[in-house]
Amino acid sequence: MAKAMARHILVKTEAEAAQLKKRLAAGEAFDLLAKKHSTCPSGKRGGDLGEVRPGQLVKVIEQVIFKKALREVHGPIKSAFGYHLVQVFYRE
Repeated sequence: MAKAMARHILVKTEAEAAQLKKRLAAGEAFDLLAKKHSTCPSGKRGGDLGEVRPGQLVKVIEQVIFKKALREVHGPIKSAFGYHLVQVFYRE
């Protein structure tokens, strides 16, 4: 079964996600921004989702984790929870 290691930042608005993405592109640390801004419990761990497998997360996030380029920050991605920025480290 497939598995991947990813982290994300979850915020309420697309504008906030877009602003955070700009800050990441400018070199700010993902984990620090996640701790400060993410509304997901994973924010306390710098956005770390740990190792995830298909079926554990909402479908739009899994699409990114299992199909998009590694190490890039993807998003804003809309889900029922808000807007996500997602970064994938590896997948098998």
